[in-house]
Amino acid sequence: MARVAYAEESDNPDLARRIREQRGGKMLNLYRMLMNSPPVAEGWLHLLTAIRQQCLVPALYTELAIMRVAVINDAPYEFAAHLPFARKEGMSEAQLEGLRTLPALAAPAPGMFDERAAAVIAYADSMTRQIHVPDAVFDATARFFDARQMVELTATVGAYNMVSRFLEALHMDPEAPGQ
Repeated sequence: MARVAYAEESDNPDLARRIREQRGGKMLNLYRMLMNSPPVAEGWLHLLTAIRQQCLVPALYTELAIMRVAVINDAPYEFAAHLPFARKEGMSEAQLEGLRTLPALAAPAPGMFDERAAAVIAYADSMTRQIHVPDAVFDATARFFDARQMVELTATVGAYNMVSRFLEALHMDPEAPGQ
């Protein structure tokens, strides 16, 4: 059970409408919680919309980074929320299970992910667990992404660390079926 009551959409219908417009008509518990602070909800919506919908990093690698952060931070709400997106981008059930069981800072099993995906996993692991990314990890990742994409990938990992910490600190409830 969430530690703070969820806000009602009727408390701020304009904000609720914008959230629904940018989130495929849905009002997730995350946004119901955020609506307790309209300025934070507005900023959050803007930042996460930019990361998920306006960046040039291919969506597969964005979702891979998000899923990896969720695993490392033991954030099942975040992992479950992104399963449909990860599957849509082509992640197999074996890869998803591989992410779930891969220890932090460990290399994936050979053949589980391509070299680019393995670099993204290492980058997300380093940012999340060590904060200071070793040069070798950065350089291995930067081989696959230009300057803008490296900024976007870094922002994605940082933002989803924020998301997972927010979700877990407030004990966010999973979505009800059909929500």
